[in-house]
Amino acid sequence: MCTIRCFEESVKKDFLNGEIPGFVHLYIGEEAIATGVCGAMRKTDFLQSTHRGHGHCVAKGADVNKMMAEIFGRKDGLCKGKGGSMHIADFSVGMIGANGVVGGGYNIATGAALASKMILKNDNVSVVFFGDGASNRGTFHEAANVASAWKLPVVFVNEMNCWASTTPYRTTTALENISDRAQGYHMPGVIVDGQNVFEVYYAAKEAIERARRGEGPTFIEAKTYRIEGHFVGDPEKYRKKEETMEIFHRTDPLKLFKTQLPEGITFEQSELDDILSAARAKIAAAKEYAVSCEFCDESELYKDVYVN
Repeated sequence: MCTIRCFEESVKKDFLNGEIPGFVHLYIGEEAIATGVCGAMRKTDFLQSTHRGHGHCVAKGADVNKMMAEIFGRKDGLCKGKGGSMHIADFSVGMIGANGVVGGGYNIATGAALASKMILKNDNVSVVFFGDGASNRGTFHEAANVASAWKLPVVFVNEMNCWASTTPYRTTTALENISDRAQGYHMPGVIVDGQNVFEVYYAAKEAIERARRGEGPTFIEAKTYRIEGHFVGDPEKYRKKEETMEIFHRTDPLKLFKTQLPEGITFEQSELDDILSAARAKIAAAKEYAVSCEFCDESELYKDVYVN
């Protein structure tokens, strides 16, 4: 969680300084969800992300140096600088891609699960993250139906952060709890506190083990809140910043961590401070690595983009 937070704070600063091309969407305040879910996954399990995917990438084990180089558009990045923030991927750790299309990941993750079951014939599980706005896309219903009908090893993780771009979710969504939709597809629907990394982990562990046993998909709804704007630089005229900061003060998963520890596990504050300091140093080094890398040569513009 500390590494994700430091990564996002660094990216935000550098984007506002004009050092990063394109757009970036931050995961600040939602770190417990990616950390808890990915902590329950194997390296070989597949993860399909969203346009807000840096946290998922870090939690799945992607190299932060190459992540940062990718976001800076450098040739030593995970995708040789051609994916950038919204299309970052690292197949070596099962991270099969962020996705700039809202709701574009469901069918990719479900297809990967189908491949695991029918072609690779292993027990790998696919996890797909999505927001409350994306839950209203038709692709969700298509993927949920086929995943349940064929008992595919998929876990649907809804990061219910209350905002679909500039729109509060209740203005476009009839349900209080989006996980109620799971009933329509005969799969378990579970609600967790998305600010509690342990609660997320245990729910994800149960869902992933269920999928691995061949019992089909699960829908996890992690209640959280989008602290940053839809993108860095968003003027946020649709909500009051003071209210957002008050929510963040109460729900910051890094601050709550010490109060959520399972019985028998303790940390001194100095230990937690050291973890955060180490994460800051790691991300500072990643930034140095990224800016030391070169951009792709123009002659390589179409290389690895199209199949010959």
